[in-house]
Amino acid sequence: MKDRLPYTEMLQQRLRFAKRTAEAQASVLLAITDETDPKVLLTRRSLSLNQHAGEVAFPGGKRDPTDTSNVSVALREAWEETALDPFAVRLLGDLPMQKAKSGLLVKPIVGLIPPSLELMPQPTEIDRIFFASLHDLLQAQPMPHEVRFADRLLYFPSIQIENEVVWGLTARILMSLFHYGLDIEKQWPFLLNPPLHERTK
Repeated sequence: MKDRLPYTEMLQQRLRFAKRTAEAQASVLLAITDETDPKVLLTRRSLSLNQHAGEVAFPGGKRDPTDTSNVSVALREAWEETALDPFAVRLLGDLPMQKAKSGLLVKPIVGLIPPSLELMPQPTEIDRIFFASLHDLLQAQPMPHEVRFADRLLYFPSIQIENEVVWGLTARILMSLFHYGLDIEKQWPFLLNPPLHERTK
């Protein structure tokens, strides 16, 4: 069996920007460190926000009238949220459009960054900046994450890593990265069964 290329080499070989792409309502940046054990830049959103408070997300946000492209949205938002210098990002390509639970169309942009950048969270938007090993994200098994919708409890698949829970849109974008960027198909069901202790109540 042929050995797989290092993750960053595979990403550079496989990812490209689509020749035609719609103008997304929002963009996120998948910033991955360019090193032997590459890591993905993630944030935990502030608990004071009106939407997605306390959730793990990629740097990113909604398009401004002055933004000229999906890439410019992702780079501007990453700069505003984490102080990531746009000129430190080596752009590799984009991933298919995703729809957030709010209905917002989101375009993921992928790039490589140096491994030892100094970042700073924008305190009104971000509670924490952290890095998760790409290898560990790939190896993690989906764990049920409890979410209340109306009067129902639903259990969505999640990745539990670096003392955080990655689920929803962020997890779906990671699955897309694995598929298109690394040729790895990770099983990711829409919903999971409740944990055993919940089923036995």
